Amino acid sequence: MTTDLTLPASPAPAARAPVPGGRLTGIRTGPTLNRRQKAAIVVRLLLAEGAALPLADLPEPLQAELTTQMSQMRYVDRATLKSVIEEFANELDSIGLAFPGGLEGALSILEGVISPDMAARLRKQAGMVWFNDPWESLAGFDTELLLPLLERQSPEVGAVLLSKLKVAKAADILGKLPGDKARRLTFAMSETADVAPETVRRIGLSLAAELKAEPPRAFATGAVARVGAILNVSASATRDDVLAGLTEDDAAFADEVRRAIFTFPDIPARIKPLDVPAVLRNVAQDSLIAIVASVDGTNSDATEFLLNNMSKRLAATLRDEAAEADPVKLRIAEAARTEVITAIRTLLDSGEIQLVSEDDDD
Repeated sequence: MTTDLTLPASPAPAARAPVPGGRLTGIRTGPTLNRRQKAAIVVRLLLAEGAALPLADLPEPLQAELTTQMSQMRYVDRATLKSVIEEFANELDSIGLAFPGGLEGALSILEGVISPDMAARLRKQAGMVWFNDPWESLAGFDTELLLPLLERQSPEVGAVLLSKLKVAKAADILGKLPGDKARRLTFAMSETADVAPETVRRIGLSLAAELKAEPPRAFATGAVARVGAILNVSASATRDDVLAGLTEDDAAFADEVRRAIFTFPDIPARIKPLDVPAVLRNVAQDSLIAIVASVDGTNSDATEFLLNNMSKRLAATLRDEAAEADPVKLRIAEAARTEVITAIRTLLDSGEIQLVSEDDDD
């Protein structure tokens, strides 16, 4: 069936078929049966057979035409039905290859083949006209992308966006907004009851196009996160020197980096006790011995936290080995503690563990 919901005209005319009581069918067969009528017949038959048709993916004008055509039809005789279905089957059988409708469908096929820069430019140039529901596309974006989009919108548009998202995601976004912005949005939501569906769709199209047309980022994370991740596994002297330099050049950026840094003393507050065995599984035992043997006032709490949440046998072994070990050089001790931080970072990146939120009262 072609994209305009029509089929070719029948090759030969046929007479109207009588029905019991002398009444005639509500539609004539043959050349007078147009393509839209045939499409309506096919759709009606498929729906009657329980088929799930993605009609919502069609452009809205075609959906309207199909609905109008079906509302004007009543009965179709068996000969007409058979003729239309045979035409439909023959047309399907003659199709060798089908292409997706619209730019977004083509880009989804070419994803990973053409450059992200080119895909972004094509989306921006085309204005990204969606043939399906744009809100489905928006719902698939991460909170990190939706939050800055929401902050750029007026309260009225932002209220529509929040209203169309799932409750959990909307609550997550709302909780990350400044208090005054969140209050304006929630007040604006009280005025969205009378917004027309077409207006809501246009807002969705605009927001989805804005997100889809954003230029691809060279880095998946922000500068603060990248610098923090590097300093996490740097020697303490290097870390302190870099932070001192950042403070002189950009104090605000330096403060953000400090908050993003996760160091060995932070372990008790940010790692769940049940995750300790998974972390230590990727750390050499010699490194653990060095950590225990070099314990001092700055890392004693973290060391005890690790010992208390590993197996008792391993903890006892590490304590005994550390008691008999020679004094550990500062360079070796720092390397051992860095090995633990690296193991934690690896598990965080893979999603196997999560840090405890600094705002978590538990």
